Amino acid sequence: MTNSTAFKPYLWRLGLVTLLSIISVAVFNEIVHALLKDPSDRFPTTIQLVIPAGTAEKVAAGQDEPILQEDMVYVAGDTLVVQNQDVVSHQLGPLWVPAGASARLVLDRAENLLYTCSFEVDRSMGLDVRQPTTMVTRLVALAVAAPTVTALLFFYSLVIFPVGGRPGHQAVPENR
Repeated sequence: MTNSTAFKPYLWRLGLVTLLSIISVAVFNEIVHALLKDPSDRFPTTIQLVIPAGTAEKVAAGQDEPILQEDMVYVAGDTLVVQNQDVVSHQLGPLWVPAGASARLVLDRAENLLYTCSFEVDRSMGLDVRQPTTMVTRLVALAVAAPTVTALLFFYSLVIFPVGGRPGHQAVPENR
């Protein structure tokens, strides 16, 4: 037997195990993604924040009416549009929003922000900006996991089903 024909069964097995690994890892990743999907698994969008009329009076009186959802998660690339319907100008971090006007804040990278905020009783507002889970992220996970799974399955397949026969049996060499 020549060297190239001696390795042929191993190469066939490696190819088959690689294909099975890629398919199984892709299916597993997609099932886990579907089960564990969170609010940051979306495309960037524009989020409208409306400061209603009378907010300055309520804040001065200590009445806290949350304008944003407490558990709101933002994605890198989101645009926060602050529309001020109050008769008083308001501030959110770097944004100064005159009465009756609006301003935009682009959340361009993943980070946790704590801004000064004139329309909250505690005078601060936190924003949790996360990196979105995209198809590229999921493909990177596949590219990282598939080689490891392939190596493990290939090794175990050789232990359980040796090339050339069953475990404990020695293959009979060809006579030429």
